[in-house]
Amino acid sequence: MLTSRRLTRRGAEPGVAVDIALWAVVFGIIVARLYHVFTHPGDYFGEGKNLWAILFIWEGGNAIFGSLIGGAIGAYIGCRITGVRFWTFADALAPGMLLAQAIGRLGNWFNHELFGQPTNLPWGLEIESSNPAFPVGLADGTLFHPTFLYEILWNVFGAVLLLLIEREWRLQWGKLFALYLIWYGLGRIWFESIRVDPSQIFFGLRVNVEAAILAVLIGIVIFVVQRRRHPGVEPGPYVPGREWGRDDQVESRYTAEDFERPGDDDDQESAEVPATSSASPRSGSTRL
Repeated sequence: MLTSRRLTRRGAEPGVAVDIALWAVVFGIIVARLYHVFTHPGDYFGEGKNLWAILFIWEGGNAIFGSLIGGAIGAYIGCRITGVRFWTFADALAPGMLLAQAIGRLGNWFNHELFGQPTNLPWGLEIESSNPAFPVGLADGTLFHPTFLYEILWNVFGAVLLLLIEREWRLQWGKLFALYLIWYGLGRIWFESIRVDPSQIFFGLRVNVEAAILAVLIGIVIFVVQRRRHPGVEPGPYVPGREWGRDDQVESRYTAEDFERPGDDDDQESAEVPATSSASPRSGSTRL
């Protein structure tokens, strides 16, 4: 809803954000699952493993960084189909993405999963020892860092921050989305570093820590490159030739002028609509 409103305020057709999101969500789910499978190969490959479990998405296992990759691919396809500039959509999406990710983290609370290291802080989370994710060797009643709560707060604050930054500096051409990648990546570097759930380790770091570092670097590159390439304001939300509401996109053979209430004989004559007319729409007509 937030993305649609922001995109419409930039001049895009109302509802076009949903058309793009349909592609983004489908690709996001697929690649999120593939990312999880290939970063947790021991759960799906090897002796005694059920390869079909790859398809059992209802049993959990979706990676946010995979969904970002797949979602970007789907959004690009959706933008190509609708004619919306990809970077315009990305900027409109950025604050809403953080809010959506904050909402999504509530699922970790209900499932009591993806928590952090033991802590004595008063807001520590108590996990039942019967939980499969409970670390071996720890006593009942041990409190853990609620990393999903940290991420919820980080994301909500980030969404507000992006909106304030955009209002002050009017960032476009993907620059606001670049700040989203930087902000989210910085937070995930810390959250992932204190989590205790199993993860692949490469070069001494959890794979999602490395993915978060990569997100920050990509965000910096996008911001620097787009600032140099596009220092000005976007001409509009659509690529040239695909603008919404153009006169040459009129589908009706009649125009608003054909249905004006006649005021005199001359107007009556001009207002009559020929039953077999094949004339093209008049210049400057509105779409019916």
